[in-house]
Amino acid sequence: MDANAASAQDDRSLGWFEKYIYLWILAAGAGGLLLGKLVPGIAEAFERVSWQGVSLPLVIAMFFVMFPPMARIQFSHVRDATHNLKPLAITLVANWLIAPFLMWALANLIVPEADYRAGLILLGLAPCTAMVLFWIYFARGNLALGVIITAINAATTLVLYSPLGTFLLGVSGVPVPFMLILLSALLFVGLPLLVGQLARRWLTKRKGIEWFEQRFLGVMGDLSAIALLLTMVIMFSSQGQIILAKPLVILRLMVPNLLHYTIMITLSVLAARALKLNYQDTAMVAMISSSSQFEVAIGTAMVLFGIGSGAALATVTGPLLEIPLMVTAAKLLRRNAYRLGGAPAAQPAEHTPST
Repeated sequence: MDANAASAQDDRSLGWFEKYIYLWILAAGAGGLLLGKLVPGIAEAFERVSWQGVSLPLVIAMFFVMFPPMARIQFSHVRDATHNLKPLAITLVANWLIAPFLMWALANLIVPEADYRAGLILLGLAPCTAMVLFWIYFARGNLALGVIITAINAATTLVLYSPLGTFLLGVSGVPVPFMLILLSALLFVGLPLLVGQLARRWLTKRKGIEWFEQRFLGVMGDLSAIALLLTMVIMFSSQGQIILAKPLVILRLMVPNLLHYTIMITLSVLAARALKLNYQDTAMVAMISSSSQFEVAIGTAMVLFGIGSGAALATVTGPLLEIPLMVTAAKLLRRNAYRLGGAPAAQPAEHTPST
């Protein structure tokens, strides 16, 4: 089957969410901005229901976003994935030797203001350790290996984030947001993984694997789509006042972010092809190598430079861009799956080890 035939087959199988995803994203973003304007105190309200920098409404929404992919994982695939070191090598090089320095170069080249540059550099520093697993799932990538590499990213962030930040920002003592990183990993990944695997074990025994994967996860998939849109509403409404007050600044700061995403995805795909990875591993590598932990960047910017600083403003561009860009990247990868080493993972995800 060629790429065009695969794309057409994939498009016919899209549900209500995937088929019109850009309309849903536009509606969620606009709805979030409108909510932020009509309810000016909503950002403060979200702040009051946060713990250690983690928004509890976001935790609830993200639980339902992450539940279906986490429930689809089979631990036999996780064991098999531990023998596959090439994707891990690509992601570690991309996340720590390329991405931070690329964002530093783009920020210095495009953005004249030092405070805005600092915020952008913070965005390029921390690899994503939460929603990236949903993007792997959406791209039909190797989710089992993605879980392992995400956990490794969380651990390496604790070690490398501060020294790299100190070096690239030229300031002393960039703090490591230990609790934020730990809680993000536990609440956004660990909790849905635990509940998803318990549900998989219990429901497959009672109802059978076909009912669980087709009926139950089908319903949960719809809830996941709604929760993803709710996540966008939360993000845009909490930053609505900032976006509406300085729309041209936000748009200008999106340019280096957009270039960063594009370059990192391109480089990671080229590296995966050079190492002859299959499509599922290629998609996983592309998602992990390009996305960022914007919660960590925002929290660090506020500690270092203040809540109302230009650095904090620049980090806001991360969550605004991530969802539409990752959706676009996932769809492009799936459309070109047969040119990138084979078929996308079936739903439920299956994994064929790379050669």
